[in-house]
Amino acid sequence: MAFRFKQFEIEDDDSTMKVGTDAILLGSWINTGNCKSILEIGTGSGVIALMLAQKTNAKITAIDIDENSVLQALMNVSNSKWSKQIIVQNVSFQDFIKSSNKTFDLIVSNPPFFGNSLKSPTTKTNLAKHNDNLSSKDLISGVKKTLSKNGCFYAIFPYSEGNIFREKAEINNLFCTKILLIKPKTNKPANRILFRFQLIKPAESIENKLTIKNKNNTFNEEFVDLTKDYYLD
Repeated sequence: MAFRFKQFEIEDDDSTMKVGTDAILLGSWINTGNCKSILEIGTGSGVIALMLAQKTNAKITAIDIDENSVLQALMNVSNSKWSKQIIVQNVSFQDFIKSSNKTFDLIVSNPPFFGNSLKSPTTKTNLAKHNDNLSSKDLISGVKKTLSKNGCFYAIFPYSEGNIFREKAEINNLFCTKILLIKPKTNKPANRILFRFQLIKPAESIENKLTIKNKNNTFNEEFVDLTKDYYLD
């Protein structure tokens, strides 16, 4: 069954990365500005690439290590109005860097975030959530090589893993310039964290908070406003 958004549809049954709140939050939060080129690392079904295509004319390169995900992303892209704007490639981030000297104004990833933790019996789930094939070290060093001087790198993590990644990034001179803390509900602690990283160190990071649902289980106005260009309801 396809997920219907205001301007496109997504099939994700063969993809490692399913359509979920994390991807929608990240795609909605990103400010594409005047960027001319975008790289998405681990595109899965292509949902974030399509979200970004909806709000920018930038050329988008979407890569994924999983062949079935790439085939599904290609189908989703070809069925959209942005088929000429998005290129989908079946390649790991590490191999992509080796074969390309191109830099990007914007890089985005909903990355695998678990390290030494219990794995799922499902290979696709492991590819999406465990960093065996893309460690934080490789992600950080790769982003630094492919990000333009004034470019931005956006990513989303579970709260604790995100803070660990931020520490590693800043040790390696990839600096956090903007943060969005996500609370699933008014009375719950933050469980997701979105980052914008840049190569130039800021005087201070901009930090905001967003709650997805109110106590009565209705969607919070801030969440509705953030995602209004994509969700049908």
